[in-house]
Amino acid sequence: MTRFRISFFIAAGIILAGQVSLPAQTNSASLDFQEVYNLIRQHAAGVSEAELNRAAIKGLLTALGPKVSLASKDSGTDTAAGTLLVTQTTMFDGNIAYLRIARVDDGLAKAVSTAYQQLSSTNKVSGIILDVRYADGLDYKAATATADLFVGKNQPLLNWGEGVVSSHEKTDALTMPVGVLVNHETAGAPEALAAMLRETGSGLILGSPTAGAAMAMQDYPLKNGEHLRIASAPVTLGDGSALSGHGIKPDIDVTVSVEAERAFYADAFLVVSNPVASLSATNKLKGTNPATPYIRFNEAELVRERKAGENPDEEIAKRPPEPQVPVVSDPALARALDLLKGLAVVRQNNS
Repeated sequence: MTRFRISFFIAAGIILAGQVSLPAQTNSASLDFQEVYNLIRQHAAGVSEAELNRAAIKGLLTALGPKVSLASKDSGTDTAAGTLLVTQTTMFDGNIAYLRIARVDDGLAKAVSTAYQQLSSTNKVSGIILDVRYADGLDYKAATATADLFVGKNQPLLNWGEGVVSSHEKTDALTMPVGVLVNHETAGAPEALAAMLRETGSGLILGSPTAGAAMAMQDYPLKNGEHLRIASAPVTLGDGSALSGHGIKPDIDVTVSVEAERAFYADAFLVVSNPVASLSATNKLKGTNPATPYIRFNEAELVRERKAGENPDEEIAKRPPEPQVPVVSDPALARALDLLKGLAVVRQNNS
């Protein structure tokens, strides 16, 4: 057996419920896998071969994740039948297109293009938000094809071990400002998509650092029907820089607690009693829905009612309040909307 010197023994020791332990100051890198494995197998009382095998495997996967992981025979890179890649499309503030991506897989570029065309057919779009929070997938070809939609010239985009793939020169690229929403659970090809859009100058990234799982993976079949998924090559951007295992750092950091982020992701207009509590000091919400209804009362109506001897204040009290316009309270989404609206104004003034 090949000799490994890795720190998985800590996890294995925990799994063996205290029967095997390492001193706190032990340099686990100096330990020999074969030696330790054999000693545990020969001398640990009450530890079966199956327990030891399970502990060793879990320790390896824990220490080497996400570079190494288990995948069932049904969890390949192909999209399951009927699974939507773009799960939500809408317009915010009249002219900002929002597309929520659940998974980066074959067909995503077409799905994004179709969603944009549908929104732009009835709206003048001045910016696009791609939401890849909680998105996964390992199809880097699909990520590159999607990034290509936003790049009008020919330039290198990505290399995932199959050579550098470049964008195509085109006149119909989506060149309006783009904001990409990410979080700690943005993993794999969605990380590459976000990085490409930033690298090409097509968009800015908002949210929290990503998972750091953008690696070219190769599946190897196991006897039990599962697959061992191993990182076979780094994923590099067009300039040759590798995507970090520490994840992608956003251009604009928006720190939200895990619970709050999931709540806002489910309902962007969620009204909370203390919207600042879950946010960092530099990314506080500016407010929620106004508490007091605002009733418009123009000058002509004031003159008419005074001539008729009516009291405008009483008339205001009689009128039903105008419906309140929902306010986006999702911190990352709200920041992206503010950013894109600002960029749209700058573009309009410079045109």
